[in-house]
Amino acid sequence: MKWHDTLDIAIALSEKFPDLDPKYVRFTDLLSWVMALDGFDDSVDKCNEKVLEAIQMAWLDEIS
Repeated sequence: MKWHDTLDIAIALSEKFPDLDPKYVRFTDLLSWVMALDGFDDSVDKCNEKVLEAIQMAWLDEIS
């Protein structure tokens, strides 16, 4: 997975943290969790607030 794979990342996060509400996740935690996902292979330099927001929104959609 790469940073642009927001839906795949959101699915992986919802499976790894099923009891978590993404609305209350800090971006610093989100960044760390994405970087630690199995199959994630991208540079932290390619991430920014817009990318993290997109992942958070996809995660919210995934659990709705």
